[in-house]
Parts: sequence; C-alpha cells; structure tokens
Amino acid sequence: MSERLAVRKTYKLYIAGAFPRSESGRTYVVNDAKGAFAANAAKASRKDVRDAVAAARKAFTGWSARTAYNRAQILYRIAEMLEGRRDQFITEVRHSGASKTHAAAQVDAAIDRWVWYAGWADKISAVTGAANPVTGPYFNFSTPEPTGVVAIAAPDDPLLGLVSVLAPAITTGNTTIVIASEPAPLPAITLAEVLATSDLPGGVVNILTGHRTELTPWLASHMDVNAIDLTGVAPDQAPELERAAAGNLKRVLRSAGADWAAAPGIDRMTAFLETKTVWHPVGI
Repeated sequence: MSERLAVRKTYKLYIAGAFPRSESGRTYVVNDAKGAFAANAAKASRKDVRDAVAAARKAFTGWSARTAYNRAQILYRIAEMLEGRRDQFITEVRHSGASKTHAAAQVDAAIDRWVWYAGWADKISAVTGAANPVTGPYFNFSTPEPTGVVAIAAPDDPLLGLVSVLAPAITTGNTTIVIASEPAPLPAITLAEVLATSDLPGGVVNILTGHRTELTPWLASHMDVNAIDLTGVAPDQAPELERAAAGNLKRVLRSAGADWAAAPGIDRMTAFLETKTVWHPVGI
C-alpha cells in the first residue's frame, strides 16, 4: 500500500458564522519561528472588511438584547471547547516560538480568561451602574449599555493576547471585527472554529487575517463601526487611524506594552460601554 497523504488544512476567514475565503482570492505565507513554512492564511480585502462590519451590525441587536446570564453561559461554553482542543492550541502557539511549557501555560491562561469574563458578564452592570441621589420626587438611574460594533487590531500574542482584547468586548454585549496577528494568525482561526461550535451567534465575532496596515484604515474610517481598539497597531501608525476614527466620533482605545499574563481588571469591559441615565417619577 502507498503511504497515505495528510489532509492539509485550509485556513480561512470567519465572517457571519461562516468560513469564506477572501473575496480577493489572495493568501499569504505564514512561517513558524524558525522560518519554516507553516500554512497559507487568507489575505482579507476591503470587501471582506465591509462584509464583516455588516455581519457585526446585523448581530448586534440580538446579542446586546440577550440576558447577561445567557452571555455568561456562552462564554463559559467557549472555555469548555478550548479545553477540549488544548493540545491543538499548544501546537499552534508553539509556531510563534514559544517553548512547549510556555505555550501550555499560555493556552491554560487563555481558557481561564474566558471563564473569568464569563463570571463578569452578569456583574459588570451592577458594578458600573448606579442609583443616583437627586432632590425631588424622582428616581435617577445610570445603567451601562454596549457601544455597538467594535473593531479590534489584536496584538501579536497569538492566543492569550487575542482573548484578552476580544472577550471583554463581547462580554458586555458588543459585536466585533478582529484583525488577527499578522505573523501568527493560526490560533485565531482555530479559535474561530471553537466560536462556531459554542452557541455564539454568527456575526458576534468576525475574524480577518491579512496585512494589518491594509485593513485597519478601512475599519478606522468605516461609518458603521462605533469603536476601535488599536492595541496591535504600531505606535507610529496609530495617530493617523485616530484621525480617521474621528469621522464618526468612534471610541478609540490605545494600550501599548500590555502584560497579558497580569490580572485583566474591568477596564477593557468599561472601555466599550456607554452610560444611559434615566429619570423616573416616584410612584409611577
């Protein structure tokens, strides 16, 4: 018998719960830390950005309307699915140059981070909301609401960094378009496969691979994107993207030099929340 040929994996984009190839048909070579060929990844285009934004906007109404407890259940399910594919993620994180021990620690931390944010989903409103004291026969309540569609330039930490910027945005009811790490996109696409089988509605997370400098300007200037996280953007490129984001008064988050292994806190959840204050007469 002839030796069996392995079935090579085709890495695609993740848009609206499906796995399309790039509209442009382009790919780029992903090498491991030693410079050896690892895979071909889809190279997203401006049209793919538009499709991802449309999918995120369509999904926003349903996702933001879900109960916080239900969002927590789905985030916990993501952690369960990651745990089941732990070995695969360790292998893909090692492509970025991590040792086996370090890669295992990174994957375990990423799983634990999903659980941590799942626990916060039904608590963040109580922590950031308030019943405000006022003079008069009124109740005055401040309640947090999701900002809307959030674009995220993920850091080059291929899994823990990715989870650390993605999870807080969807925990609070936002929908997202993520530009994965350019040199190490494989864990992001495998994460997309986890998301697709974890009860997360299609369009809540959309993951694009490709050249960050090509894709971020279209997201920064897109009028249907409400906020943008520039964590993975080079410092010299951020000012121009901030100027583009000002076109529709996007919220902009810049955070350089983050320690992804540190306790995350709630700052990234509150970064993409709006506060609505409501007055209500007493007795009605």
